[in-house]
Amino acid sequence: MSTLKRKAGAQTGGADAKKVKQGSIMSFFGSSPAAKPSATNSSGLPTTPNSSFTAPTDPAAARFDKDKWVATLTPEQKRLLQLEIDTLDESWLVHLKDEIVTKEFLDLKRFLEREYAAGKKIFPPKEDIYSWSRHTPFTTTRIVILGQDPYHNHNQAHGLAFSVLPPTPAPPSLKNIYTCLGKDYPSFNPPPNKAGLLTPWAKRGVLMLNTCLTVRAHEANSHSNRGWEKFTQKCIDLVAAKRTTGVVFLAWGTPAGKRVLKVDQKRHLVLKSVHPSPLSASRGFFQCGHFRKANEWLGERYGLKGRVDWALNEGESVLESDEPSPRPRVEKGEVAKRVEEVVRGAVMGRRVDLNEIARGLSRSPKGGSCSPKEEKGKKKEEEVEGDDDGENVDPGEEEEWDALMREKGL
Repeated sequence: MSTLKRKAGAQTGGADAKKVKQGSIMSFFGSSPAAKPSATNSSGLPTTPNSSFTAPTDPAAARFDKDKWVATLTPEQKRLLQLEIDTLDESWLVHLKDEIVTKEFLDLKRFLEREYAAGKKIFPPKEDIYSWSRHTPFTTTRIVILGQDPYHNHNQAHGLAFSVLPPTPAPPSLKNIYTCLGKDYPSFNPPPNKAGLLTPWAKRGVLMLNTCLTVRAHEANSHSNRGWEKFTQKCIDLVAAKRTTGVVFLAWGTPAGKRVLKVDQKRHLVLKSVHPSPLSASRGFFQCGHFRKANEWLGERYGLKGRVDWALNEGESVLESDEPSPRPRVEKGEVAKRVEEVVRGAVMGRRVDLNEIARGLSRSPKGGSCSPKEEKGKKKEEEVEGDDDGENVDPGEEEEWDALMREKGL
C-alpha cells in the first residue's frame, strides 16, 4: 500500500480560465457522458468516494515476525494469550504485544479463565472479543467511537461498540445515533427491520471500541476494573500517537470524554457530546452534528476520498449530496437554437452572455436537466428525552426503557 498523501487542491486560474472562454461553442454546450452505474466492493457495499481510500504503510508491522514473538512466550503466557495470538489482528498485535504480557493484562486473562471454568456465560463470544481489530485494522482507522460496556443479553454484543447482531433490533442509544445521523445527512436510512449491525462503518475505518471488552451475561459492568480499561486506553493512546496524519475521536458521555483528555488536538479532531442514551440524548446529542463535522475535517485533511460514508444499506450513499452534480444533458436541437442566437447577436454587434445562455439551457424542459433529489418522506425516529447526564449507561436500563416504550405503544 502506498503512503497516504494529502489530496492536492490546485485551482485553475489565469491563462487556463481564458482558454476555456476561447474554446469551441459546441464544447461549451456539450452534454456530459452518461453516468456509469455504481460499483460494489468485495463486501457487497456500494463503492463510494472513500472506498478507494489508501491506508498508510506501517513499518513496524512490516518488520514484525509473529511466530518469532510467540516463541519468546512462556508456556503460561502462551496458554493465557492464545485468544490474542489467534484473533487479535496482526496490525494491532504488533503495537500491543508488550502490553498483553504485562502483569495487569495477564491477571485479567487469569480472571477470565476462572470465569469460563466456573461456567459463566460471557459476552461477546470469545471469537468476537477482538472483532474490532479485524474489521478496522490499525492503519485504516480514521474515526474512533468510544463505548462503555458490551451489551449483556443474548445475540447482541459482537465486539463493536453500539452495534448488535441481527435480528436483534437497534437498542435505544443506537436509535438515537440514527436520528442524529439523519439530521446531518437527510439521505441516511436506518437498516430495514430495525437492525443495528454497524460492521459497514468498521470496514470503512470507524473503530468502535468499548472500554470493557467482556461482560457476564445479564450483569452490567461485571467485568469492570479487572484490567480491560488499561488495555483499551492503550489502544486509544496508540492511535493518537502513531496515526500522525490525523484521526477523529467521537467521545459521547463523561467517561468517554475523560479517555481522550491527552489526545493532541493540534493533530487530531476531538468531538465531545452527551451520551446518546435516552437518559441524556435530549441535552445536546441530537444537535451535535458530529457525523458531518467529522467528514468535513477528514475531507480537508485527506480530500474527498478520506471521508467516511455513513450509509448502512447496500446501494446507498450519504455522500451523494456532497458530490458535484453532473452537467445537465441538452438536446441537439436546443443547442443549435442557442448557437444561432449567439451568431445572430455577434452579427448585430450585440454582446452575448454565454453563461446566461447556459443557465437557460439547464432550465429548459427539453434539456433533460436533473430533477431535484426526491424527498424520502421517511419518518425519522422520535427523539427520546431524559434527565440523566449519561455518565454510566447501563444497557439493562436501556432495555427497560425500550420495553416501556413498547408497552406505551411508542
